[in-house]
Amino acid sequence: MTALGAVFRPQLPPERLRSLARLADDSGLEELWLWEDCFREGGIATAAAALAWTERVRVGVGLLPVPLRNVALTAMEAASLHRMFPGRAVLGVGHGVQDWMAQVGARAESPLTLLREHLTALRALLAGERVTTKGRYVRLDDVALDWPPPGPAPVFAGATGPRTLRLSGEAADGTILTSATPPDGVRQARRLVDEGRRASGRTGVPHHVVVYLLAATGPDAAERLRAELAAEGTGQVPGLGAAGDADTVAEAVRRLAEAGADTVVLQPTGDEPDPESFVRFVAQEVRPRVP
Repeated sequence: MTALGAVFRPQLPPERLRSLARLADDSGLEELWLWEDCFREGGIATAAAALAWTERVRVGVGLLPVPLRNVALTAMEAASLHRMFPGRAVLGVGHGVQDWMAQVGARAESPLTLLREHLTALRALLAGERVTTKGRYVRLDDVALDWPPPGPAPVFAGATGPRTLRLSGEAADGTILTSATPPDGVRQARRLVDEGRRASGRTGVPHHVVVYLLAATGPDAAERLRAELAAEGTGQVPGLGAAGDADTVAEAVRRLAEAGADTVVLQPTGDEPDPESFVRFVAQEVRPRVP
């Protein structure tokens, strides 16, 4: 079954999260996703709050920019979430927006090398291993978590380009694709991820693909969707986004699932006038129409 989620966009103030998280939980939505966008809301703080306010919904962070974070701190925070809320936290890491990383003096000369080193060390620490490594960016000396997760703690990687997609297959447990990914892009991403899995001998290990889908509903849905796609520079890319009623949006979800997405996360436009209604729409109207 295709999992379905919705995004709490950080254009909303953090004090709005409590009501939306509880609504997602109560309405039966499977996943609520958060973003750590500079310079809005921190991913771990919002994820911990959303998990504490809810009982069953999974909470994803897509994604934590690795240039901002020492890997030991990422591991400590991730392990705490997994122990306090078993099976409900989904964490993704990635390059981050390079302009933002430059603004805070954290831009790496080789983002791919940094991500590879971070993923390798993070997954080892979460697996309870004692890690010593001297990489170009990640350096640990006899580091182990006192409180590692007692069970699996999957780490996802945000990826767009071919090299990062292959790396995700090699070194991550899942891949997060942006809303600029049409169905054909999902198929291509799956191929590249699988190349990485074969290269690292991980073909027998499941690899979960999450895709964001920009979506709008209501009387001005098509106009809002067109405006956001144009602002993102993707207005001419066929197959992006969905505007209309539940049948229309569900059909777009199904196309992504058929292309290889395991989870589709509906992303409201930045000017969504009623985020609560959007969550209800996803959970109560779109979900029943998606296998």
